[in-house]
Amino acid sequence: MQGTILIIDDEDRLRQLLARLLSLEGYHVLEANNARNGLRALELEDIHLVISDVKLPDKNGIELSAQIKQQYPATEIIVLTAFGTITDGVTAIKNGAFDYITKGDDNDRIIPLVSRAIEKAQLQFRIRHLEEKVNKRYGFESIIGESKAIKQAVELARKVAVTDTTVLLTGETGTGKEVFAQAIHQASPRRSGAFVAINCSALGKEILESELFGHRAGAFTGASRDRKGLFEEAHKGTLFLDEIGEMPLDLQSKLLRVLEMHEFIRVGDTKPTKVDVRVVAATNRDLEQEATAGHFRLDLYYRLSVFRIELPSLRDRRDDIPALADQFARQSALKIGKRDVQLSPDFQQKLRQHDWKGNIRELKNVIERAVILADGPALLPEHLPYDLLYTGKLTPVGPVFDLTLVEENHIRHVLHHTNGNKAEAARLLNIGLTTLYRKITEYQIS
Repeated sequence: MQGTILIIDDEDRLRQLLARLLSLEGYHVLEANNARNGLRALELEDIHLVISDVKLPDKNGIELSAQIKQQYPATEIIVLTAFGTITDGVTAIKNGAFDYITKGDDNDRIIPLVSRAIEKAQLQFRIRHLEEKVNKRYGFESIIGESKAIKQAVELARKVAVTDTTVLLTGETGTGKEVFAQAIHQASPRRSGAFVAINCSALGKEILESELFGHRAGAFTGASRDRKGLFEEAHKGTLFLDEIGEMPLDLQSKLLRVLEMHEFIRVGDTKPTKVDVRVVAATNRDLEQEATAGHFRLDLYYRLSVFRIELPSLRDRRDDIPALADQFARQSALKIGKRDVQLSPDFQQKLRQHDWKGNIRELKNVIERAVILADGPALLPEHLPYDLLYTGKLTPVGPVFDLTLVEENHIRHVLHHTNGNKAEAARLLNIGLTTLYRKITEYQIS
């Protein structure tokens, strides 16, 4: 099927004749005898092209074309009339109509004209479909949660997204700061530009400087050619600086210059390069406290925190945990080829009780592990890591009689308690460090 066409005309014979002609060309054709019925058809189905008479019983076709274009911008319109005038034609085109033809005089024009209009509309529908997919994956629609805390954060992010203001995202590790940064970019006028992300804690000073600002050939050993930095890559788009609190102090001054002057100097260069970039930064540190301690520039902190959004931890939005877990479970099941997964009530209860120091990132990893371990569709408490199986009183879920399992679980629990410090764990277990290493290897404890 080549496309869907809606014909709006109160002359039954002419409308039906035109519908028959277009149907023979392979189009799916709908009919309406007035503007009201035509608008109802547009509400119910995706329509690529509307062919509308100017003189309708309940509305002028020129005014109708403006209304349709406003409500359904991807739909194309051809205005059809028995008495064409230049004024009406100009008005129709200004209102967004694809073209304007006169009944009877343009029979040879109608088929090629419809073909071009459908082709343009189908392209617009494809673009809209891709935008919807991108928004679902990267926009605010991708942020799951109905709690007051997450809704407040989303509301703030939506408001600042349409501006060019620098944003500072704060909160614990794993709260979804990059997801928010992508959503802000996707909802901004810069959405057609690049979204570029870098973790400032993952690279050394020299490499980070080159990554951000680029370098000239010969600037340092191995720099054989000119290279653009991420600021240039993000020109007209958004640069996300994750873990901004880890950036070395001398690079902070260069970043401040970019934010204030919209220019920087490549490594090994002497001339400044102009750039138009929106910066979204993120940190799990208290930057004001870091600035007081001399570890972060106070002027840069003030420049970054023009608009600050604190992202809530999972402990502050426990009611969102089941919905997040269900989404992660379905994603993990799809990845490994499982058809269906369900979170049992006991499984959900254990998720709610956990403190989630790693927040959403930790939850996602735990769910992926559970989906892999589950033999059937149901995710049960037994599929959770050891530390999630215990309440505050360290009461295990269900009786455990196997002595080796008890020993393995106890070692896991003590290691978790010591944050992986094996020497301290061996002391608490009252065993030698060599014995502990042997047990870790035996039980494959990571």
